[in-house]
Amino acid sequence: MKPPILAVVMSTVISGTIMVLISSHWLTIWIGFEMNMLAIIPILMKKFNPRAMEASTKYFLTQATASMLLMLGIIINLLLTGQWTVLNMPNPIASNMMTAALAMKLGLSPFHFWVPEVTQGVPMSSGMILLTWQKIAPLSILYQIAPSMNPNLLMAMAIMSVLVGGWGGLNQTQLRKILAYSSIAHMGWMIAVTTYNPTLMLLNLAIYITMTLGTFMLFMLNSSTTTLSLSHTWNKLPLIASLILTTMLSLGGLPPLSGFIPKWMIIHELTKNDMAIMATFMAMTALLNLYFYMRLTYATALTMFPSTNIMKMKWQFESTKNTTLLPPLIMISTMLLPLTPMVLTLF
Repeated sequence: MKPPILAVVMSTVISGTIMVLISSHWLTIWIGFEMNMLAIIPILMKKFNPRAMEASTKYFLTQATASMLLMLGIIINLLLTGQWTVLNMPNPIASNMMTAALAMKLGLSPFHFWVPEVTQGVPMSSGMILLTWQKIAPLSILYQIAPSMNPNLLMAMAIMSVLVGGWGGLNQTQLRKILAYSSIAHMGWMIAVTTYNPTLMLLNLAIYITMTLGTFMLFMLNSSTTTLSLSHTWNKLPLIASLILTTMLSLGGLPPLSGFIPKWMIIHELTKNDMAIMATFMAMTALLNLYFYMRLTYATALTMFPSTNIMKMKWQFESTKNTTLLPPLIMISTMLLPLTPMVLTLF
């Protein structure tokens, strides 16, 4: 894609999301979602091939259905209240419809089937945008309408998403699919806490985005798309292999790393609200995610590929990819735990 066209398309995607974030009127929110959806499709089809075409079609169909459901919820709400404002939602039918529409946009279970397929079919950079930037707008609306939503519906979707995100990624060898299932599980954690403390959802989103961006950038630097190609990393870029290890463990939510903060806070919040069984269940299902991250770290940093590099001359070309953002992203996604009190005051 030519740079000027890419710039126009990306600016439309960004302005669509910003429009959703700053609007308090349902129609402008809906228009923002549409702008965002129509502009992201050329980005998904950047490298034009049948896989990307199929993935973009799947994405378009699910997002269009979600937009239709959202509009239906908006119209029902308008007929009952006579208002377009976001915060006024007394009707449970409108509220449940909007919840389903936003769950479809986010890829929450049971509307999760498009996420792994679309992520696998598009290039790495497009997958990165899909699993990070595209989550911001729907979650901002969930944040605003959280008080008027059905907590039982949200909890059911959260439990299913955490389970699907854990079980789905176990047997995968494709890195994009693994990250897609990881995204579904993280969305489940975010939705679980929405009813009790929506601000924690924003904290979880911010940390999830930094971790996922860091992981995608490490994979792109290495041009890896499968576990096998990732296992060659130690021979070419030993430092990158150890960085992948730490970011993976952080994604899994292990204590000394940043990924532990949201899990710790969410479990604390759920326990405070007499949801100890739910918190225990979610902590146990997080082990499924940790297992497939451990598989990746084992393949990357803890096993040695049979052919040792005894040549004096470097046989690979040096990577020319831009890595300006990588060091800060890796630092934020691994070393934030001691700053937890400061992070909590910010949120």
